[in-house]
Amino acid sequence: MTPPLIIGIAGGTGSGKTTITDIIIEQFAQQITILNQDSYYRAFNDLPFQEREKINFDHPDSFDWLLLLKHLESLKNNVPVESPVYNFKTHSRSEETRLKKPAPIVIIEGILIFDNPQLRSLMDVKIFVDTDSDIRILRRIERDMEERGRSLTSIIKQYYDTVRPMNIEFVEPTKRFADLIIPEGGHNLIGIDMIIAKIKSCL
Repeated sequence: MTPPLIIGIAGGTGSGKTTITDIIIEQFAQQITILNQDSYYRAFNDLPFQEREKINFDHPDSFDWLLLLKHLESLKNNVPVESPVYNFKTHSRSEETRLKKPAPIVIIEGILIFDNPQLRSLMDVKIFVDTDSDIRILRRIERDMEERGRSLTSIIKQYYDTVRPMNIEFVEPTKRFADLIIPEGGHNLIGIDMIIAKIKSCL
């Protein structure tokens, strides 16, 4: 089988990575498999909940890079993988997994996927979604309250303690590795048209 087209979509929290991914899915339907970096946080299940709450989840060390790299390499070789499932309410890895089958297009999406040189080397197209910080924090607040059951106070504290400084130190510098930078995410129709055209030309 022909190796899949691997597309990396990076950017800060709330930048619009998922929106762009969803638009690509609409265009190419059953031709896509998605790997979310958020699913590959290290298994902190052995720590008490109070300790897990203190973990800096925006630092590169919080991710299980070896497993993520292994799974992306497997999909590149047309081998299915069992992707982990992460519980964001308990900050722990679930016992269940999700089957990810090989497909003509593999999208890997996450804030720090360009930080790892080995992971970057597997990507055929690297896209960085660049959105203003005030918009990103509002989107993060909405997501974390609705989907992860967190309080406004805890979200704001985490933003000041880890999200913002880690974005400045680790996420923003990876922009230089991108083949294409898309300002304003899903609202940038010209940028999205360019992405779709590039995918069609590669398939």
